Amino acid sequence: MLNLTAAEQILHKYNKEAFHIQHGRTVSGVMGYFAKKHDPTQEEYWRVVGILHDTDFEMYPEEHCVKGIDLLKNENVPDDIIRSALSHGWGMTNSPYEPQHFMEKILFSIDEFTGLIWAAALMRPSKSTMDMELPSVKKKFKDKKFAAGCSRDTIKKGAEMLGWTLDELLHETLLAMRNFEVENDN
Repeated sequence: MLNLTAAEQILHKYNKEAFHIQHGRTVSGVMGYFAKKHDPTQEEYWRVVGILHDTDFEMYPEEHCVKGIDLLKNENVPDDIIRSALSHGWGMTNSPYEPQHFMEKILFSIDEFTGLIWAAALMRPSKSTMDMELPSVKKKFKDKKFAAGCSRDTIKKGAEMLGWTLDELLHETLLAMRNFEVENDN
């Protein structure tokens, strides 16, 4: 199995912008939070999938979740990790992988949402999710002009795939983001 250190090296090989590296780490951390709750023996696997999910985005935005197949194969990433990582683009890109496994549905659901939460956090005096409450997140979610690039439809579809209410997904993802912040402050 590919470990988190090797996955981070792959992320850095294809991404130079701090934003993309931070996004990969954030999604990895959020995936780790969900793994601890739902599949604790596979936490590192979930984190690896999270950190690799956008490997191709910076260099190949028009071929996102397609070009990544070849990039990750060339890095000897196992097929199951490639499939899971690139399934987050189902319906938004030409990804050939539909999220099927619970972990893939989590990734599909939280990828866009982590961006929206960070954007909201950066507008706060604290620049943190630690003092952010669910009503504030919901307000930003409903404002289509805020973080306009984050697909609300994808987030809603992800909640449906999981069989969760939108509020459940929003609440759990906010908790995951707080957990990620705590982990990175230590």
